[in-house]
Amino acid sequence: MKWRLSQMKIVTIIPAFNEEKTVDSVVKGALEHGDVILVDDGSTDRTGAIAESAGARVLRHRKNMGKGAALKTGIKEALKWEYHLIVFMDADGQHDTFLIPLFAEAADGADFIIGSRFMGDSCDSMPIQRKLSNRITTWILRFATGYRITDSQSGFRAIKAEHAKIMLDIPYNDYVYESETICEISRHRLRIAEVPITCNYGDEKSYIQLGDVFRYILFIMRLFTRKLSLKPV
Repeated sequence: MKWRLSQMKIVTIIPAFNEEKTVDSVVKGALEHGDVILVDDGSTDRTGAIAESAGARVLRHRKNMGKGAALKTGIKEALKWEYHLIVFMDADGQHDTFLIPLFAEAADGADFIIGSRFMGDSCDSMPIQRKLSNRITTWILRFATGYRITDSQSGFRAIKAEHAKIMLDIPYNDYVYESETICEISRHRLRIAEVPITCNYGDEKSYIQLGDVFRYILFIMRLFTRKLSLKPV
């Protein structure tokens, strides 16, 4: 189904945890292209209140449940309304909201769109450890899914609302959720595309713990097992 860009109803889902310094500008920028649902994932600062004042529809978790859980909460809310496209972006100011129309344009030929930092100039300023881990994970997901993607770890993404329900079935609630999303898209044989994005790296915080690393290693091992166990037709 195709829509004119001006007729497309867009909602941006923003998961947020203690991002009171940047959330106002992120919400206001995203509102220029449609509605905004912000999921306050147990913040202990004024993130939710600031987002609400900026114009976002705010949903709150009483405690921090993880990015995957926040995204699923946002999707459930978005599916109550008649949106055409659901955009996902972070609250820390990394993503440039003026690029949201690129995702809408790409939705004419794809069901799921990833904003790739490796198609633009952002990978030049990406911290080296992040660049390395992204390259490795992207290679593994390309192997597991067959998609010729360049940036599997980008949090700036979009999906046609008609397909978003499949993202609710993903069992992970931590950052593994975003990698498993690509596998879920592959299992449903949806069309995937990438658009070039810029990214602003500053003093963003990392909430990844040692336990998260072990869980991600287990996830990668399951990917290999899943791929190698497939029998040729």
